[in-house]
Amino acid sequence: MSKQELVVIGQDPAGSCCGGVASAPLDDERATELAKVFKALGDPVRLRLLSMIASRGQGGEVCVCELTPAFDLAQPTISHHLKLLRQAGLIDCERRGTWVYYWALPDALDRLADFLVTPKPAATPA
Repeated sequence: MSKQELVVIGQDPAGSCCGGVASAPLDDERATELAKVFKALGDPVRLRLLSMIASRGQGGEVCVCELTPAFDLAQPTISHHLKLLRQAGLIDCERRGTWVYYWALPDALDRLADFLVTPKPAATPA
């Protein structure tokens, strides 16, 4: 008895049912880093805090005394949220006397933006 093979026209001979992925998948280290960032951004208060800080632009900083009145939360709660954003590597701070000043870390925001931007599929000729 002979062995016959069915060939499907238009299918990759390697047996793949679909085209390959557009970009390389995340490695473990990058996935862990991004999960930490997304966890930090998973709270509306922290998302708003980051938005307020980042809106100052590159090199801009915000005093915690400017952030607290924007929320119906106690100052220690705001400080806790800011600490989580710092631990996620999205912002940094410096104490000056009584006040703490925060600024966004552009490299971290750029890495996040790079991940979120998906490549557009190549245009197919008509």
